[in-house]
Amino acid sequence: MVVAGLGYAGSAIAAEALARGFAVTGTARDPARASPPSGCAVVGFAEAGRAIAEATHLVVTAAPDEQGDPVLVAHRDAILAAPGLGWIGYLSTTGVYGDRGGGLVDESTPPTPGQPRSVRRFEVEQAWREVARQRGAALDLFRVGGIYGPGRSALDEIRAGTARRVVKPGHAFSRIHRDDIALAVVAAALAPDAVRVLHLVDDEPAPSADVVAEAARLLGTEAPPEIPFEEARARMSPMGLSFWAENRRVANDITKRALGIAWRCPTYREGLRRILAEECATR
Repeated sequence: MVVAGLGYAGSAIAAEALARGFAVTGTARDPARASPPSGCAVVGFAEAGRAIAEATHLVVTAAPDEQGDPVLVAHRDAILAAPGLGWIGYLSTTGVYGDRGGGLVDESTPPTPGQPRSVRRFEVEQAWREVARQRGAALDLFRVGGIYGPGRSALDEIRAGTARRVVKPGHAFSRIHRDDIALAVVAAALAPDAVRVLHLVDDEPAPSADVVAEAARLLGTEAPPEIPFEEARARMSPMGLSFWAENRRVANDITKRALGIAWRCPTYREGLRRILAEECATR
């Protein structure tokens, strides 16, 4: 397996794949600065064509830029020529569904991206569909919710004193623990099936204020005061405002049935506890 992008999610995917018996090579812009899991080989992104040409499975975690998907821009020929490549997994975003006014979307819902970055994601999904068709490979399009995990959670924000409990009635976010991304991606790689849309979100879309309150409770500290969204928005960045501009609840039943999995962290409650347990185990 080649993991194109040994970042936050990519490193977890690599570790999960190694544990399930894959030989794994990951790419990094600067291999000298990468921190791969034990047993994972690392190559520079620009020099990854040979590894891709020898791969049976390819995971793409990189976000697109104005030129499109960087993996396709740099390595399309190697992908199309790889004799043993039978499965491709692309990490996209639930943002491709756009604003649904709090409504539910499932894996069969047609995308209606509204944000420019989500439009680019959907365009790249279509590009990967075409590459998979030309290559004759199975393809999984993983539409991923808000990613959290060790070092990137409300626990860290509480400790740093930066957590805010912004309240916008009726608004919820779908999120996923990093370890469950790894679980699902490797499960899909082990059981490929033509072209699938899979949702990497946990079982409970929830207001961000609830997550902050639970993190404070677990740390034994007082939760920050609630702030109405209309008051908080004046201090938000354009990127932050763009997340609050869309409201949807993302279902995952089809995904879990297709992969035969149950989440390690079915909600943010289990996810935050898992992070704390990992911290305690490494002290």
